[in-house]
Amino acid sequence: MRKKIIAANWKMNKDINETSEFISAFQKEMQGSDCPAEVVICPPFTALHVAAKNLQGSDFKLGAQNLHFEDNGAFTGEISARMLKSLEVVYVIVGHSERRQFFAETDEIVAKKVKKALISDLKVILCVGESLSERDGGVTEKVLERQVKAPLGGLTAQDMANLVIAYEPIWAIGTGRNATPQQAEEAHAFIRSVVAEMFDRDVAASLTIQYGGSVKPDNAAQLLSQPDVDGALVGGASLKADSFAKIVRSCPFGKTA
Repeated sequence: MRKKIIAANWKMNKDINETSEFISAFQKEMQGSDCPAEVVICPPFTALHVAAKNLQGSDFKLGAQNLHFEDNGAFTGEISARMLKSLEVVYVIVGHSERRQFFAETDEIVAKKVKKALISDLKVILCVGESLSERDGGVTEKVLERQVKAPLGGLTAQDMANLVIAYEPIWAIGTGRNATPQQAEEAHAFIRSVVAEMFDRDVAASLTIQYGGSVKPDNAAQLLSQPDVDGALVGGASLKADSFAKIVRSCPFGKTA
């Protein structure tokens, strides 16, 4: 059975007090709920320490939103994998479309970050996705293939056990517009086929592929019920505890690879 993972990407939101309040409220929301998914909360760097403290003893995992591919050095404003590990971070998001779009992260940079995270014993949520012009231009699969192959080249099957891919169509992030369940399923199935080509069917079949792009409580169940959709990377709807809890609870039980 593939692992199902629901991750909250808070982006540049919530200070340390708001982080503590959210985790307390979310834990109350989830009390008594059977959850088939692993839950990952990814606050800003400044709130990682307090989040780690508040998540102690829970089943929820801590994630970071980015990292640098060097261990240390003259990289003002950057955070290393070693620093994240010292804060009890388990997952790290790499290659989010906003990092690519606003901070000029290339496929080469993303690949370096993926490799650094994995050798540092961090689990990776690798983001891939096409823009509206790329989808309208009929090159979605070409874009996804490039974004998958660049960072996964040179990885082993053992590495892949610690990697999650998040398909996030750029045209559906923060726009209120989301891919239809069929569009999401088609993209996820294609990504899985690329991984099967690079490795083998077993690696592809066991790979968790999340959907990210305007996931909300009212569309989560339909998206998560698709055969190749194994979870969600949630943005705006993860900022409220009750909203995020509804999405987590909508994850279906018993879906197998």
